[in-house]
Amino acid sequence: MITWHEELPFDFSDPVTDREFNENSIFFDIETTGFSPARTQLYLIGCATRKGDTLCLDQFFAEDADDEPELLRAFSALLSNHATILSFNGIGFDIPYLKAKCVTHQIEDPFASHNFLDLYKETARFKFLFGLPSLKQKSVELFLGIDRADAYSGGELIEVYKEYKKSPSKDALALLRGHNYEDVLYMPKLLSILSYRELWAGAFTLCSMDAGEYTSMDGASGNKELYFILTLAYPVPKPVSVSYDDCYLSMSGSTARLRVRLFEGELRFFYGNPKNYYYLPGEDLAIHKDIAASVDKEHRVQATAANCYNRKYAIFLPQYEDLFTPAFREEVRSKKSYFELSEAFAGSFDMQRQYIVHLLAAIQTHRK
Repeated sequence: MITWHEELPFDFSDPVTDREFNENSIFFDIETTGFSPARTQLYLIGCATRKGDTLCLDQFFAEDADDEPELLRAFSALLSNHATILSFNGIGFDIPYLKAKCVTHQIEDPFASHNFLDLYKETARFKFLFGLPSLKQKSVELFLGIDRADAYSGGELIEVYKEYKKSPSKDALALLRGHNYEDVLYMPKLLSILSYRELWAGAFTLCSMDAGEYTSMDGASGNKELYFILTLAYPVPKPVSVSYDDCYLSMSGSTARLRVRLFEGELRFFYGNPKNYYYLPGEDLAIHKDIAASVDKEHRVQATAANCYNRKYAIFLPQYEDLFTPAFREEVRSKKSYFELSEAFAGSFDMQRQYIVHLLAAIQTHRK
């Protein structure tokens, strides 16, 4: 087995990176000759740890299949000094693969008592923000502006390793090491991608709420909107924007802007229990039977779910579940409802924050 150790200065100024990658954390990545642990070989494990503002890189390389147990034991020893395992798709591939190899070589499971953070899974949760062609590590790196020298994929290096075992050479070894080296070198820089999820975790301050007008894409002017300015507790590394229905969100640096299209017009409030109401066709509204007793029978009919409503003209805000009541709709079965833009809402930061959290959840749910 060949081992390498290197220590490099690292920029921990990004607050999410500094928080998640502490001295109790360890990044790792593996190189194998295929996906099946029963039929392929593990030949390299690379690790990144932190010591103050220094990045420590350790790599363990198997010169042949007989080195696998030694490789696993060396990795397990390093792993035992850290509480949290950071990876990119480690939960999906690397960890199950290593667990299976440990069983084969009768080595104790090294992952039994750790916490896990998988950057692949976290990136996938918010892929609607990034517009990536794939969720591969190199795609995320390109989005973040990380330009790496390594031009090979792990799959492309399998043949290089097989040839190395037959005829070891410094050039092949450098190629094999270099790919894994850059994987673990740049993994900590991927942590800034987690800054985006902090908005959905509520890590923001509402700075202002204002109303305005905009011109729609079809050229219609005078459309009304409400827009919120938020200060982000964790600045995002790259500007992003996303829209859903009546909402438009943009994030840049330490600021997020959330715009919401207002509806000005008439909507309906639907009563429950239509059997307790009469519908008045002439008035186009429903009234309770206790009140309708004095209305001539020819001017009233038994209400149904579709016409058991009252009407109101106002300026409304959309909501994707009945967060605020009374909830108004266009039709009884409309999933989207509305609430009135009232003085109470305009004067309450708590209500506004509730609404922002609600809209963020709707964007995430519907743009997955």
